[in-house]
Amino acid sequence: MKAAVFAAGVRERLLSFEGFFLLILLVTIALRFYSLDLKLFHHDEAIHAWFSYRLLTEGVYTYDPMYHGPFLYYVTAGVFSFLGDSDFVGRLLPALLGTLLVPLVYPIYRLGYLDKKQALVAALFLAVSPNMVYFSRFLRNDIFIAFFTMLLLVALLYYFERQKVQYALIAGAAIGFGMTAKENMPIVVLIFGAYPLYLIWTRKVRLPASGVRDLALGALVAVGIMAVLYSSFGAHPEVLMDGWLRAIEHWTSMHQAQRLGGPPYFYILLFLLYEVPILILAVVGVLQFVDIPGIVSRWREKRTGHVESPGEGEETEVEAAREVEAPPVERTLGFKDRLREILSGGGELLPIDRQKEFARFTIFWMLLSLVAYAYIGEKVPWLILHQLLPMIFVAVYMMTTKKAVIAVVASIFLVAMTFHVVFTPADINEPIVQVQNSEDLREVFAKIDAADKVAVATDSYWPLPWYYRGDRASKLAYYSQKVSESTIYGGDFDVVITHDGDTSPTLEGYAKETYRLNYWFSYEENKDRLLEYYFLRDGKMGSRNLEVFSRVPTGTTA
Repeated sequence: MKAAVFAAGVRERLLSFEGFFLLILLVTIALRFYSLDLKLFHHDEAIHAWFSYRLLTEGVYTYDPMYHGPFLYYVTAGVFSFLGDSDFVGRLLPALLGTLLVPLVYPIYRLGYLDKKQALVAALFLAVSPNMVYFSRFLRNDIFIAFFTMLLLVALLYYFERQKVQYALIAGAAIGFGMTAKENMPIVVLIFGAYPLYLIWTRKVRLPASGVRDLALGALVAVGIMAVLYSSFGAHPEVLMDGWLRAIEHWTSMHQAQRLGGPPYFYILLFLLYEVPILILAVVGVLQFVDIPGIVSRWREKRTGHVESPGEGEETEVEAAREVEAPPVERTLGFKDRLREILSGGGELLPIDRQKEFARFTIFWMLLSLVAYAYIGEKVPWLILHQLLPMIFVAVYMMTTKKAVIAVVASIFLVAMTFHVVFTPADINEPIVQVQNSEDLREVFAKIDAADKVAVATDSYWPLPWYYRGDRASKLAYYSQKVSESTIYGGDFDVVITHDGDTSPTLEGYAKETYRLNYWFSYEENKDRLLEYYFLRDGKMGSRNLEVFSRVPTGTTA
């Protein structure tokens, strides 16, 4: 009897909300950390890891807007100092912060801004989204921004609910660390700053009596973090004077040059490729929220044949969440009087529906993010994270059991795409990849390992400085351009590496082989078969290639 009761209790806990949430968290951990070094470092990952390694071993670092903020380099160097420098260790912090996105959903639920179904489906989408998983296993700044954005969101929600200074300080820290991670954090800060102003002005929330003090303290924390990291802990105070200006100049020029350009709908195409269930549910969520005017309601009534009323099943809770908000209090105050009222903490607050107001905010956040990144000229796949994060919360609006089942079934697509883009141990022909270093390089590494002296006669040499660092670096001579045969023969090199666009037809005494250096999805090569490509994910890749000349042993022929 006791065993049966115990088993029933365990089963009840496992099938509870907390049990399902824990299961999703365990799946999240597995997808982020399993075989974290399966693929070689991306071109940018190798550069980030190399700069972090130099910071650790030589103490060398100065902010350069081309390589984004200092946060990544200092924390990665710190992890290297404890756990050693390797691909696996380099990706540990991105994987950790990508994992923490899921548990940060829980406090939003606890505050009542999400119900249980919404929280579980949002956590599931964060856990198995191909882009969330892929870029959580990727040493770039964007997963850091996603984490600090979520931390800022939770801190602000708790501040307006509890009105305690510690939440303002956490929000300030999230902003400070986010601003030191990448230059697109100001977009998040502007969006998150605008919406509370709307809430305060419309009497939906009120600044506490200590609001101005708390805001000042939070700002002080943010500015302090930025000052410490951007100045390299005081080693480069000049960056505090001109770093922000250089960042604006650099990214304005990148926007205008569109070095990696694309159409305004570039990210919509990526959503269709990898996140289509989330995209569709987000569109449904917006339509349900807006209901212009009553279209969704009338469609539901026509489909069911009657108007639902309270007590008719599970829809009761959701329909209650959709009740029309109380009419606003008539405003007769002028702008100055209203501002004075806000600052004094006066005025009667309007009742709000937390879930509906949260949906309004996430729609606002999602739409502004989509517009901002559609406008920005630089189109790269990792920027989708900052649009995907709010879209996930929009997608879970009005999550009935039926809609939740649809979401879970549709997640099979997300899981399949995740395993394809993340765990395929070979080069993949996918737009999620941008100049990813090819797995062919492992064969080049084998030739370098077997050699005593190697000439790298091209400027396309990343990721070699990362993979041949420390004592191993001495065997490589970097020329960064094509060199004469006399230089090669005079240097007595065992291996000579060139770019296939600037190379020698032959080198006497050497055998030549061609290897892919890096690769990307080529729209031009696949534009006439896009629908076929969507289902088969095959086709031609764009690539840069290396030509590797290996010295032939004496007595044999090349």
